[in-house]
Parts: sequence; C-alpha cells; structure tokens
Amino acid sequence: MPDFGGFIIIFLAIVVFYLVFASIKVVAQYEKGLVETFGKYRKTVDPGLNFIIPFAQTITRVDMREQVVDVAPQEVITKDNVAVTVDAVVYYEATDPVKLKYNVANFIVAATKLAQTNLRNIVGELQLDEALTSRELINTQLRQILDDATDKWGTRVVRVEIQRIEPPPDVTQAMHRQMKAERERRAVVTEAEGEKTSAILRAEGVKQRDILQAEGKAEAIKRVAEADRYQKETVAEGEARAIENVFRAIHEGDPTNDLIAIKYLEALEAVANGTATKIFMPMEVSGILGSIGAIGELFKDQGSGTAATPMGEPVDVPPPPSMKKPGMDT
Repeated sequence: MPDFGGFIIIFLAIVVFYLVFASIKVVAQYEKGLVETFGKYRKTVDPGLNFIIPFAQTITRVDMREQVVDVAPQEVITKDNVAVTVDAVVYYEATDPVKLKYNVANFIVAATKLAQTNLRNIVGELQLDEALTSRELINTQLRQILDDATDKWGTRVVRVEIQRIEPPPDVTQAMHRQMKAERERRAVVTEAEGEKTSAILRAEGVKQRDILQAEGKAEAIKRVAEADRYQKETVAEGEARAIENVFRAIHEGDPTNDLIAIKYLEALEAVANGTATKIFMPMEVSGILGSIGAIGELFKDQGSGTAATPMGEPVDVPPPPSMKKPGMDT
C-alpha cells in the first residue's frame, strides 16, 4: 500500500510556501498600493514590504511620479477663420491614488480628450497673429482649465507646453513674404535713422565749430580793443606828461615875448606845410607879421632897443603878442 503521508506533507508544504509567497507584496518607492478585499477598497499601503491575504485580497500599484500625456495634433480654426495645426504635451502627477484608481477609467485618454477640447476653445478665441505670438498665454490658460477639471481624478497638472502651431502652407508663405517686407522696412527705417543721427551730429559739430570760432574772434577783438585802449591810454599819459614837462620848463625858464613869437611862427610854418588848400589863421597873426621887421632890426642892433626904418628914422619895436588870449587882463 503506497505511503500517502509523505505526499500529503509535501503537498501541504508546497501550499504553505505558495500562500506565504502570494501574501508578500513589494511596493516600489515611487508607488502607492491600493489593497482590495474581495474587490472592495480596504486601505492604501506605503512603499516597501506588505502582506495581504491570498485569494481574498489584491493590491493595485499606482505610479506617483510625474507623467506625460502627448496630445495628438489637431486642426483648430482661429477667430479669423484660419485653420492651424496644434499639438501639445501635458505634464501631470497623481495626488490621490484612490481617486485616480476609482474616479476615472482611463486617465490618459480622458486627459487627452479634455486637452484637445479646451485647446480648440482657447485658440478659437484668438487671431492667427495672437495665437502665434501668445503661446505662453495659451499654456497658462490650458493648464488652469485642466488642473481644475482633473482635480476630481486625484491628479495635478504641473504644466502644459504647446509644441506646434502651424498655419497652412499658403498662409505660411504669405507670412514669410510679410516678414521679409517688414525686415526690409525696418532696414530702411534703421538706415534713415542712422543718416538722421549722422546729419544731426554733423550739424552739431558745425554749430560747435562756429560757436568756438565766434568765441575766438570775440576774444581776439576784445584783446585787440584792450591793447588799443592800453596804447591810447599810454600815449595820452605820455603826451600829458610831455605837455606838463613843457609847461613846467616854460614856466621855469621865463621865456621872453620875442622867443614866444619865434616859436609861434615855427608852429605856423608847420601848419602851412600840409596839403590843405585853405588855412585858417588865428587873430594874433597880423600882430606877429607886423613884428617880423622889428625883430630883425632888433637882432641887428644887438640890444640897442631901437631899429632903423628904410628911411633911416628910428621907430619903437612893438611888443610880440602876449601868451594870453584877447580880452584877458595883462
């Protein structure tokens, strides 16, 4: 009769080993474990070694890392009726594994459809130029909408990135021509502004040069005037001192009327040597001319006090004109 005891022991050992092995569950560091008992949620377990009841309990692991949802490209009509191709990527992370497991059947599909729908709405409210230049605005609005909508699914939308906004080929070519024309216009404007700036700088340089030249001429005229004034003042002072010296010498020398008459005649001779055709003679000249003969006889007589006339008769020598003006007391 076969020995069934050994087989039973071996079978029981295998069963026990299997049950122990089936009850041990390892949850990774980036995961959360959802334990279900006969299909009903019981608890959430942390990363590490966990034990469950075999056949009665199961464990579902939920990845808590940041995930990426690639939104498929789609055609969107802008506000100015231009069809553009738009695609984006959505970055999210799980915040509540229970909601993520039980509130949405397929989060990836749901998030993709939600992103496509809202992307059409956002871009449809913008002109083509606004859509092409407002990617950051589209990213922000779409992220806020998705974050609010996926909150009940236990996720948080970290960021949204628009990968492409592509107009039709004909619109793209027209935009290229427009950008080329704009660049050419800017080049012309820049060149004109450069020429304007250069002309202004040249005019400023000419202005500054003229100002400096005028200031230099004014300074030169001022210096010449000061030198001329100094010269005239010096000459006038010299003449004044000379006249003062002459007057002092005359006063100290006590000249006779005869000497004064001779000097007077010398002065008249100097006046007559000019180029003028008319000479105004002073009133005293008649008296001086009348004294010329007497002065000659005076020198011939050598101090005799009388002079002979052509007829041989002695006459009195008239005195020379006085240094005093007519009408003044002698």
